[in-house]
Amino acid sequence: QVQLAESGGKLVQAGGSLRLSCTASGLTFSLYTMAWFRQTPGKEREFVAAITRSWIGGTTYYADSVKGRFTISRDNAENTVFLQMNSLKPEDTAEYYCAADLEMPPPRQYRQYDYWGQGTQVTVSS
Repeated sequence: QVQLAESGGKLVQAGGSLRLSCTASGLTFSLYTMAWFRQTPGKEREFVAAITRSWIGGTTYYADSVKGRFTISRDNAENTVFLQMNSLKPEDTAEYYCAADLEMPPPRQYRQYDYWGQGTQVTVSS
């Protein structure tokens, strides 16, 4: 049974930083593309960042809205993917979800991901 568990979300002031973590179990973590999505009420889940399986380089992908501010990384020994978020803005406020899939290149549509975590709330105050 695949499980993804996010942590690290909290209330932070604009301009601050936060690091989200997602620990996976029940899958061969190193084989999977790992991604972060976010969602606000009434809107579709949107792509934030993805990192490919590391044996082909661990290539990273970002949404334009977070490029240069967010960094995705992975630790295969710990079955964990991270999202370092810097220079946070109020518009980054959302529920953040971790996702896993085998497809390459990483999909940017949330419907294409097989596995999801329960989410962690990030709130950025102005």
